[in-house]
Amino acid sequence: MGLFVVRANMLTIKSLQRAKRIIKIVSAFTLLIVGAAMLVLPGPGILVIAVALAVLATEFMWARRLLDRIKSRARPKRGGRQS
Repeated sequence: MGLFVVRANMLTIKSLQRAKRIIKIVSAFTLLIVGAAMLVLPGPGILVIAVALAVLATEFMWARRLLDRIKSRARPKRGGRQS
């Protein structure tokens, strides 16, 4: 009986982890779509897209690369004009 309970608990934990991952991915893609809409509608579109990519970067390598590219473009360039 004890082995059955342990196995059932492991399956429950795996199911919860999978559900959390799916919820995280779906919510991040929803944020990405909302951010894309905010590029033409009023709102902080770039910021929302960056947050969505940050969430997706925890799961997907393509999102991490895209987020790194956005970060590098957002940083001020050194060696420019000083005011």
